[in-house]
Amino acid sequence: MDVQLLFRIAGVGIIVAVMATVLKQAGKDEQGQMVTLVGVLVVLMMVVSLLGKFFNLVKATFGMY
Repeated sequence: MDVQLLFRIAGVGIIVAVMATVLKQAGKDEQGQMVTLVGVLVVLMMVVSLLGKFFNLVKATFGMY
C-alpha cells in the first residue's frame, strides 16, 4: 500500500474535521454535516480507485479476463 495515499486520507480527514467544527461553532450544523459527507465521499472514491487497481492486478496475476 502506498504511504502517500494514507497521508492523503489523513489530510482529508483533518481538513474535514476542522471545517465541520468551525461550521458547528458558527451555528451552521447542516453545512457541517454536508462537509463531513463530502469528505467521506472523497475518501470513498480514493478507496474505490485503489480497489479497482487491486482487482486488475489479481486478474493479471491469475490470467483472468
